[in-house]
Amino acid sequence: MPVANPSVETVDPRALDHWIHAAEAAADVAGAVIRPYFRAGLASELKGDASPVTIADRTAELAMRAVLSERFPDFGILGEEFGLHNAAAPLRWVLDPIDGTRAFITGRPVFGTLVALMRGDQPLLGLIDQPMTGERWIGAVGRPTIFRGSIGGRPGGRACPTLDAAELSVTSTEVFDAGDLAAFERLRGATRRLTFGGDCYAYGLLALGQVDVIAEATMKLWDWAALVPVVEGAGGRVTDWQGRPMTCDGDGRILAVGDPALLPHAVALLAA
Repeated sequence: MPVANPSVETVDPRALDHWIHAAEAAADVAGAVIRPYFRAGLASELKGDASPVTIADRTAELAMRAVLSERFPDFGILGEEFGLHNAAAPLRWVLDPIDGTRAFITGRPVFGTLVALMRGDQPLLGLIDQPMTGERWIGAVGRPTIFRGSIGGRPGGRACPTLDAAELSVTSTEVFDAGDLAAFERLRGATRRLTFGGDCYAYGLLALGQVDVIAEATMKLWDWAALVPVVEGAGGRVTDWQGRPMTCDGDGRILAVGDPALLPHAVALLAA
């Protein structure tokens, strides 16, 4: 069953409603930009970190920024493509217009648009949107995760207290250095099965109980901020590989589990 997202502080529910509506509006406009480009033979280029980017990424982020800055001009905005605006603001939107650009470029509908609102290191809300399938996950502090989609599914994970029954997912092991790869292989060896690919979509599947464990590295803030409220509002946990809460200045390693009982076992293998 879905559970309320944990919160370290009280958030005005009316303000939270306004923020969620704004996040959904930003995802809506991003989807309107992205859909015409999907499977349209779009050209891409490489950024400085060798990750691909397209006109769809950049145009969608500009549209999202316009929506959010009009509604909340005093908030900060950090996006993957255009950096940080209003760094001193206590509340900050964190955006990734297309998380999974490789999947987008190759015509696979497992990428997603990510919207988060953060206060310090804490994501107050997170949204995962898949604009081609029409699936959307919304997580917020103090509330259970909401899932909307015609494909089916209900947030709440599934009971899976032991790793030998767990479905493990990772987008790619290519980003792991030798030490991370060795740690991941220990975890892989203890689980039932490994599936590659998925980017943020895999975390939505974890919230639905289709995936049990995800372990990844080199995650930037815009990659993980929206995932935390979605997973934890569905009863799961998101930490770094040492079992600590994710932080803005962390090392980019992320561990997500649908059943919290899996967390100590997974951490023990990754941190060994």
